[in-house]
Amino acid sequence: MAKLKIGVLVGLTDQPEKDLQKVHDFGLQSCQVSCWKPELYTPDVGRALKKASDELDVEITTLWAGYPGPSVWDFIEGPKTLGLVPPEYRAIRLEALKKGADFAAELGLPSITTHCGFIPETPSDPLWPGLIDAVREIADHCLKRKLEFWFETGQETPVTLLRTIETVGTGNLGVNLDPANLILYGKANPVDALDVFGHYVRDVHAKDGLYPTDGNNLGQETPLGQGKVNFPVFIPKLKSLGYEGALTIEREISGPQQEADIRLAIEFLKPLC
Repeated sequence: MAKLKIGVLVGLTDQPEKDLQKVHDFGLQSCQVSCWKPELYTPDVGRALKKASDELDVEITTLWAGYPGPSVWDFIEGPKTLGLVPPEYRAIRLEALKKGADFAAELGLPSITTHCGFIPETPSDPLWPGLIDAVREIADHCLKRKLEFWFETGQETPVTLLRTIETVGTGNLGVNLDPANLILYGKANPVDALDVFGHYVRDVHAKDGLYPTDGNNLGQETPLGQGKVNFPVFIPKLKSLGYEGALTIEREISGPQQEADIRLAIEFLKPLC
């Protein structure tokens, strides 16, 4: 089996050389770049990002494309605010995602990734047709630019995500599997989820967490190895399905503790890769 690369998620700023220097300083050669500010999708930022990627020998595996409008990460307001599901935000978010796709294409990246929101569990839900149309619109936009469109997991069950991919049917769809999100949202065991959509997995977030303990709030994210993601089982199963991509560390805190946890995650992952 192939040895998997270890990467890290970094945010895009107007100084992308500093953003990628962080990856290099961790001793890594792979990253995802996250951007929640479409105004950063400029030729100058793109050139600087490409130059830094080449000079530091850091591969960018996807552009994680955020979007404008409210985003509440819980079970109550989340369905009304996240992704392409809420109709009132679809137009401005599609515009932002298309800008992200154009930016990614100019950089020669393989894909863009985003959360599509709390995708309806049944096709009879009145929100389903509009969501499918929206995903197909951005997927077609990506297809014309020789990009894939990857779903970040978490807010939907694995079978719902599989149904969405099959229904949209553009042939350029994939999964950015965040195993911790499946747990944080109480949607699935990530090891078992591979049985459902494993052959669509294109990138993986190395993140860990605990299941929810009340009906309003997500579970708690933890340092790698301290949550419910069974990485010693999860990673070999990924490999058995032919996965040869990266394990991209994501730690959703900031400051010195984030850096410390990322370094611990690197050491945790090395023997498993």
